[in-house]
This record gives sequence, C-alpha cells and structure tokens, in this order.
Amino acid sequence: MTGRERHRQISDLMHRRERVTVDELAELCNTSTATVRRDLDLLEQRGVLKRVHGGAASLILGGFDPGYQQRALESQRAKIRIAFAVASYLRPQEFVFLDSGSTATQIAVALKEQPITVLTNSLHAARELAGGRAEVILPGGLLIEQELAIRGPLTESNIRSLRFDTAIIVPCAFDLKTGLMAHDLADAAVKQAAMSSASRVIMACHQEKWNRPAPVVVGPPEEIDVVVTDYQLTKHEAELVRAAPFEVNSL
Repeated sequence: MTGRERHRQISDLMHRRERVTVDELAELCNTSTATVRRDLDLLEQRGVLKRVHGGAASLILGGFDPGYQQRALESQRAKIRIAFAVASYLRPQEFVFLDSGSTATQIAVALKEQPITVLTNSLHAARELAGGRAEVILPGGLLIEQELAIRGPLTESNIRSLRFDTAIIVPCAFDLKTGLMAHDLADAAVKQAAMSSASRVIMACHQEKWNRPAPVVVGPPEEIDVVVTDYQLTKHEAELVRAAPFEVNSL
C-alpha cells in the first residue's frame, strides 16, 4: 500500500471513528507502527486529524476544524453539484459575497464565467475566479495562512460598508435548531457581516456538515433564504422545513 493509499484509508476511518490507535491503523494498512506514527504526524500537519497518546482523534467527530487541505479532498463530487446549483440562482450583474472554504472554491469555479461582481475573502476562490467574466474584489484584513482566507476587523468593516444582492455562506456546521455555526469567532464574524449586508442569503452545505457540532453560532436558520445541499432530510426535518421561511434545494 502506498503512502497516499494509507493516508486515504486513515482519513476515511477518522470520519467514522472518534479515536483510533496506532496498532489498529498498522493492522488496517498492513504496515509497521513506526510508519503509521509518521503518517499520523504528517496528517496532523495537514489538518486531517489530531494526534493523541497512542493514536489519533477525529477532528470532524470531535467538533474541531479539520483544516482546508483535508476538506478539499472530501465530497468533491457533491461540492461540484452544490456549486453549480448555487450558480443557477444568480442573475447577470449581481453583486455577490462569496465565503471561504473548500465548497466556496468549487462555487468560484462555477461562477467564473458569469457576468457578476464577486467580493470574496478566500484567496483560493479568487484564484479560481481570476481570468473569467466575473469581476473579483478582495477585502482588506488579516490573512489566515492555513485557510488562505482574509479575516479580522478590517475585513468585517469592508464587508459591512457594502450592499450585496446575494451572500453565499458556507457554514462549518448546521442544524435546523441552532442554525449556521463556525469553528472560530473571526470566521463567524465575517459570515455575520456578509449576511447582514445582503438582500438574499444562500447557504451551501454538503451533508457531512449537517447535525455536526461547532462552537460558534453564526445565525439562526431564519436568516437564510435558500439552502443548497446534498443532505437528505429526515421525515421530521422535512416537516420543519415545510414551515420554515426558507427554501431547501436538496440535490
């Protein structure tokens, strides 16, 4: 088994198990414990998992931020479907805020050839938009290296001074009771600023973020106008949505 295959196996397991031991992973990957320890050290640096004594802990199941590089590898087909569904809601000449995150990067790909103006705090998204028909604006602020996202008071001030036709928000977690959630205050503040400055809010949320824990509340479900997701609602959730003031586009 190659290193890449081992990393994929370990990453997949961390989506199902809150903790795993080095011995378990060595057996799973048919390799030595020394190799597994090196793999875990590397995957922790990439934001895939958290090293603990004797093994590793899941960031996703533990309510931690798994990091951009890991998220970019997850649910790619679903994120592409969500991205083009989001793009279908936009009209020519709209002024759009586009959030940061791996789903937002895919949305940027889908928006590239649309004749719109996009302000994004994501350098990943800005790179994908560059060279297309969309006009791209970046706010000022502090660059977060791991995410390549711009955040902080200056970012929030820039966003609040503008008025968007649509804000496309990518939450870190979501449920129908609490609403949109984030892993840190700075990210939540940028999302809140964009939502308060937009005439319409579209939330793009793939199924792995539904009913997951995150420590910071961004806003209640009532602040959303459209939800685009690949998550299949339960019967109870579908009943709640029928009475909700927002549309759910479940792909």
